[in-house]
Amino acid sequence: MRLQRRTFLHLGAGIAALPVASRLAWAQAYPARPVHWIVGFAPGGGNDIVARLLGQWLADRLGQPFVIENRAGAASNIATELVVRAAPDGYTLLLISSNNATNAALYHNLSFDFGRDIVPVAAISQNSLVMAVNPSVPAKTVPEFIAYAKANPGKINMGSAGLGGIGHLTGELFGMMTGTKLTHVPYRGNGPALAALLSGEVEVLFPSLASARGFIAGGKLRGLAITGATRSEALPDLPTVAEFVPGFEASTWYGAGAPKGTPTAVIDKLNAAIGAAVADPKVKARFAELGDVPTPMTPAEFGKFIASETEKWAKVVKFADLKPL
Repeated sequence: MRLQRRTFLHLGAGIAALPVASRLAWAQAYPARPVHWIVGFAPGGGNDIVARLLGQWLADRLGQPFVIENRAGAASNIATELVVRAAPDGYTLLLISSNNATNAALYHNLSFDFGRDIVPVAAISQNSLVMAVNPSVPAKTVPEFIAYAKANPGKINMGSAGLGGIGHLTGELFGMMTGTKLTHVPYRGNGPALAALLSGEVEVLFPSLASARGFIAGGKLRGLAITGATRSEALPDLPTVAEFVPGFEASTWYGAGAPKGTPTAVIDKLNAAIGAAVADPKVKARFAELGDVPTPMTPAEFGKFIASETEKWAKVVKFADLKPL
């Protein structure tokens, strides 16, 4: 009788372990077919470039294609909804960016809750913006610009690539932290906004470092500072805004996410693979050309980072009195 009971217990333990073993085996075999990586913006932009760079690396190492699908519209909300509704099996990923953190405060009629419905997989990189002015602006430093703006409240036009984008909100953050008032002039994309700054139609802009670096180096624009937490290797002589405005930081950032319910083992495997990708010297060299800095994080760390960014930009949206879209 005792032997039968012991046999029964061993059998029960073995049956209970089957689902765990099955999940681990399934995760080890992942990916067994192409993975679709959804990007919420048109081809050619920073989101798309990062996804294609990492997607190719992952395909080469994991043995299955990572198919980049561009589903542009509504500041990546269309792409996010598509991923939220996808099967949580690791075969549909979302290229997460800073837009996902700002959208929570800007869009009030979404059919999903980003923080609840998308699981953080891995952080990829951050890219500083640059505070750039037309050469006609008399200010040559951030303190001089602050003084100039305070002497001309509401008279300085600040361009952006669009209402509610990271460039716009960075300018609003600058105003909030310095007590200055800039007049926002939105454009349809970074290119038209840069053209407006070059022509003098607007006086200041917070574009991506990669897009403005050539104009600054050529003397067509004046770079005042980097918006990130540290100076950039791309323009090492430029100080950070934080050197004059303590606590100021604004960056575009990228990462990978998956639908809620995606197996933890799959998320961990992807996190490890993406971490290896951003540590690859060839990937790091390409990032350096773009002005990106690799930012590997665990899924939990990335989740906390997204939550802090969401809270930060919600305060800026409220300060700027931006109406929900």
